[in-house]
Amino acid sequence: MKVRHISIIVLALLIADQILKIWVKTNFHLGESIVVIPNWFQLLFVENNGAAFGMQIAQTGSFDWGKLALSLFRIVLIGGLGYYTYTLVRQKAPAGVLVGLALIIAGALGNILDSAFYGLIFSASTPATVAEFGGSYAPFMMGKVVDMFYFPLFQWSNHPEWMSFLFDSQGYFFGPVFNLADAYISVAVVYMLIFQYKFFK
Repeated sequence: MKVRHISIIVLALLIADQILKIWVKTNFHLGESIVVIPNWFQLLFVENNGAAFGMQIAQTGSFDWGKLALSLFRIVLIGGLGYYTYTLVRQKAPAGVLVGLALIIAGALGNILDSAFYGLIFSASTPATVAEFGGSYAPFMMGKVVDMFYFPLFQWSNHPEWMSFLFDSQGYFFGPVFNLADAYISVAVVYMLIFQYKFFK
């Protein structure tokens, strides 16, 4: 594979992620859901300030330094992964490894775009209003990440405390709401751990 092939993959994945997020943000009220498959899959519009799958970073004081640190970390990660991928392309690494890295780059870029620009270009989403272009609800790098995939597989109210991150507030597994960018990263990591681990050894 060549650098342009990786770039095309990243761009296509990024466009798909952003189209879905913008459609949800401009057509759903915050908290609104559509049942796609009963008792299994919903499109549920939520926003988060933190990391993947709706996890939150502690905020201290009036300024969200945790969010800024996460955004800067993602930018450094994207730069490092981009350079590493370029090096592997020149070394003619397996296509599976390069595609996996392209997925991770696209996922990181997808969420950093939300944080960087959504606060500047959209009005705020609320349970009573749908966001519109041209508003501004947060400064640069302080926008919220749009999530929409919700898979409440089954309810287990008395689950062990150490498993809480897998459940929502109503005790449903798998509770976290996530987006395409999160899915890109998760699929890539699992794929490379299972099928490409020999390369990284």
